[in-house]
Amino acid sequence: MQWPKLAIFLIAFSAGPVWALPSFDEVKRDFRPSEVLVLSREGEVLQRLRQDASVRRGQWLALADVSPALRQAMVLSEDKRFYEHSGVDWRGVSAAAWGNLWNQRTRGASTITMQLAGLLDSPEMGDLRQRPGGRTVVQKLGQTVAAQVLERRWRKDQILEAYLNLVPFRGEIVGLDALSRTLFGKAAHGLDAREAAVAAALVRAPNARPALVAQRACGVLREMQAVGVGAPAVQASPGGQGRAAAAPVQATRVECDALALFTEGALQRRAWAASEGVAPHFARRLLAQQAQAGLPPRMASTLSAPLQRFAVQTLTQHLRELHGRNVEDGALVVLDNASGQVLAWVGSSGSLSQAAEVDGVLALRQPGSTLKPFLYAQAMAQRRLTAASLIEDSSAHIPTASGLYIPQNYDRQFKGWVSVRTALAASLNVPAVRALVMVSPDAFFDQLRALGLPLRESGGYFGYSLALGSSEVPLLHLTNAYRVLANGGRFSPVAPALLPVAGAAPAPAFTPALDAGAAFIVGDILSDGNARARTFGLSSVLATRFWTAVKTGTSKDMRDNWAVGWSQRYTVGVWVGNASGAAMHDVSGSSGAAPIWASVMAYLHARQPSHAPQPPSTLVRTAVRFGPAPGGSPLEAPRPEWFLPGTSQALFAMDFGAVSAYPAGATGQKSFQPSARTPDLSAVRISAPASGTIVALDPDIPPLRQRLHLAASASAAGAGDALRWRLNGKALGRGAQLAWPPWPGRHVLQLTDAQGTVLDEVRIEVRGAGLRAAP
Repeated sequence: MQWPKLAIFLIAFSAGPVWALPSFDEVKRDFRPSEVLVLSREGEVLQRLRQDASVRRGQWLALADVSPALRQAMVLSEDKRFYEHSGVDWRGVSAAAWGNLWNQRTRGASTITMQLAGLLDSPEMGDLRQRPGGRTVVQKLGQTVAAQVLERRWRKDQILEAYLNLVPFRGEIVGLDALSRTLFGKAAHGLDAREAAVAAALVRAPNARPALVAQRACGVLREMQAVGVGAPAVQASPGGQGRAAAAPVQATRVECDALALFTEGALQRRAWAASEGVAPHFARRLLAQQAQAGLPPRMASTLSAPLQRFAVQTLTQHLRELHGRNVEDGALVVLDNASGQVLAWVGSSGSLSQAAEVDGVLALRQPGSTLKPFLYAQAMAQRRLTAASLIEDSSAHIPTASGLYIPQNYDRQFKGWVSVRTALAASLNVPAVRALVMVSPDAFFDQLRALGLPLRESGGYFGYSLALGSSEVPLLHLTNAYRVLANGGRFSPVAPALLPVAGAAPAPAFTPALDAGAAFIVGDILSDGNARARTFGLSSVLATRFWTAVKTGTSKDMRDNWAVGWSQRYTVGVWVGNASGAAMHDVSGSSGAAPIWASVMAYLHARQPSHAPQPPSTLVRTAVRFGPAPGGSPLEAPRPEWFLPGTSQALFAMDFGAVSAYPAGATGQKSFQPSARTPDLSAVRISAPASGTIVALDPDIPPLRQRLHLAASASAAGAGDALRWRLNGKALGRGAQLAWPPWPGRHVLQLTDAQGTVLDEVRIEVRGAGLRAAP
């Protein structure tokens, strides 16, 4: 009488917690994949990233998304009377008990519902999961009761769906989605009969040897054929696809041998990469930002899927064309001007790069000439320059604490006196450095920080080279700084990468960072194709069919190439170079990043116009003309120009020398020539080299072929024959300019008139240890 009481007690003891079984909706809601899906603003999957390294669990699959062959194989293998019993297969229990009595090997009596009860992880239920030593009697009784409760509360299709998503298959693989993608390289709805048989065999022996799995899979395949499920042909293709048999046939030894080869190959395959998609760098940044708040299985981002795919394709295609010029990396970002949302983010060239994991959108790189628009905007806002102001593009020697700074233009040529419009649009270096001398490096540094550029060190650290982009900035922040120009000088940070769950995204909080009038004038200059013609020509790739403003840049030794610009609605930034820092070969602003920028802009505005912005009401539009150059023609053609209040004027000219005007007499005299006179040389100075210059002779060039350029100031025009050069008190030559073959030592260089009066004097040093003799 004690055994019935004990059985009743055990059943009652184990039945109590199972009434706390979760509902199907609760199980589905609490299911957590081992990966995160980053979605586009349109709802498309952009990137899949694995987050849980302890288990490989895919997405929750609806039963309708599972192939019929797999459903049939699983029921035949694990629970033939699944649709007949109410949780416990009593016929199976009886058969198992009889087999144990006679020491016969039989199939287990555990049904799919009972197995699911053991897979449900609920603290209220207690632990019904199987341990290495098997389940205890209490666990088995609890599992039996839980299965019957599940059958009362859940539908059969819900039980089978949950089971297929929670059952472990092999190693770290849990659930059918992870299994089908890892071992068979396809979605679960595409599994055929052979693959379904292997999957069903793995449930019973997840970590068995391939031969044993194949043997059990062959048995499952026979049962499937017996009930009319199509079987694959004898031939086993490498990809796991086979032709379906016309009619059910008995599995032969040849088919089982072929299935064994297929099973061994499938169990060795790991086709499911940890990361897959078109936005890996953006997804990693998004996950890093959301790590503290917890990661949902699906996150809707601000990226546009069609634009992201086009950006990836365009960047990759252009970098393939540049591969012969030692270019393998690139990055691209697109921002919405109004909201600051990121619409496209391409961090690298993928397989073309040797550092594909490096995010070029966030990597620090020298921006080159792309900082010049902000410098000229600041100089205009301070009323130091206007768009029509003349600034000299000539050799400059600027003394600094660490020596002379001698900037050079990209083409190693000088244009003479040019307007600010030409200097900025044509990207001339020397005028930009002269502008920075007016503004000061510290003030420009503060301006760049106000634009959101995360500069390290200080303005004094970079010095005058800051005008030419000697600092390092990320592409994302540089593009957002150009977005300030697009928004009339107003700054706002880049918007969060996640779309709001409900409602519209909050409006960005703008703060003034640049004078609105100066920002408009800079944008007007960067959209002027005629102004950039001196460097880029009239048929430049930067000339779009709709309104855009753009600036290119190239860093020292051609390590980085940039193109950043905006339209009425979008700001696009592109970087091209090498993640290793290696120099590119013969890649200019118009052949590197600019074609990618132009292609993306054309895609964005294929069906959307882009109009020029309206000028601020405070700006003044004035017709200007320019004085003559030394040759007599105007420095630049007359044009209308924009001015900040109080800075406009009609004539811009330079005094190139003492040129007198003699009026025509009333007597009808046709010509009147001034008498010859001695030129005034009192204002003549040595313009090159500057005092304190240190010249290092190149040991690889014969000494007789090296020259130091000596030049007098512009006020010496027309008086070259009256000038004399002396070195260390000895005559060296005459004329306003002279090429001197230097030799090592410390020298005193003097400029005198014909009578020997010293007009100017500088001290220089020439260093030349280790010179090679001329051949």
